[in-house]
Amino acid sequence: MSADPRPAPPGPAAGAAVAGAGEVVIGVGVDLCDVGRMRATLARTPGFAARVFTPGEREYCDKRRDPSERYAARFATKEAVLKAMGLGLGACGFHDIEVRRASTGEPSVALHGRAVALAADRGIAAWHLTLSHTHTLAIAQVVAVGAPVRQ
Repeated sequence: MSADPRPAPPGPAAGAAVAGAGEVVIGVGVDLCDVGRMRATLARTPGFAARVFTPGEREYCDKRRDPSERYAARFATKEAVLKAMGLGLGACGFHDIEVRRASTGEPSVALHGRAVALAADRGIAAWHLTLSHTHTLAIAQVVAVGAPVRQ
C-alpha cells in the first residue's frame, strides 16, 4: 500500500482532539457521587441544598419523594465541570455551575458568575453532559468543547 500523496487537511492545534461537527475538545471531566452520602448530608445539614444548588435545580430535585439521586447527579456534574477545566472545588461558587433540563429530558450545563470567566479563559464555548444514577451511585461526564475547527 502506498502513502496518500495529498496533503493532510488543516486541523486543530497540537494536543487538541476533535469532537463532532469540528468541535475541539478542551477537557473531559467525570465524577461519581455516593447517593447514600448525599441523602445523609441533606438530612444532617438543612442548609446544604440551598448553599450548593440553584433554585431551579432544587425545584427539579424536590419533585421526587427521595431527591437524593437527582441531587447526587447534579453535585457530580459540578465537580466534573471543574475537572474538565483543570480546577478543583473552590475555584468558583457552586451556584456558578448549574444543571438544566430540557423538556425532552436532555441535561445541559449553564455557567454563571466566575465560572463563565474561567471557561472563557480556557476557550470553552460549549458543554456536553451525560448523567446517570442508580439508588447507590450517580455519575456525571462532561466534555468541554471549543469553537469549531475551520477546515
